[in-house]
Amino acid sequence: MSRSARAAVEELLRRQQEGTELDLDDLVAADMVNHAAGPQGRDGLLSILGSIHHDLGPLTYEQRHLIGDDQLVAQHLTVHGTHRDSTMPLLAGVAASGRPIAWDFIHIWRVSDGIIVEHWACRDDMGLLEQLR
Repeated sequence: MSRSARAAVEELLRRQQEGTELDLDDLVAADMVNHAAGPQGRDGLLSILGSIHHDLGPLTYEQRHLIGDDQLVAQHLTVHGTHRDSTMPLLAGVAASGRPIAWDFIHIWRVSDGIIVEHWACRDDMGLLEQLR
């Protein structure tokens, strides 16, 4: 029996919280559609998560809400870290500050047969940039 949509998103967060090399082969579709800006598919998601970890790690994740209904799961979380570098396009031209950050996200994940197949996101980018000024 495949995992529920909610269980798939919970597993993704659990793996992120481990802070180790992410293996998402059994959790995210190779051709996952990322409706948020950026690279597509599982490899694109890994690239995005790697860039965030590189620039703002080490990271901790504070899940505030997780709401699941059938195939869709809405996740509200805050990522905590330290500004170590600025390789992400969002941080272009911002000198690494060493400051602690708290970056808020709302994700919507679509899961089919226990595998994440689509993603939407809303991020508080302005709030992050304000913390770095």
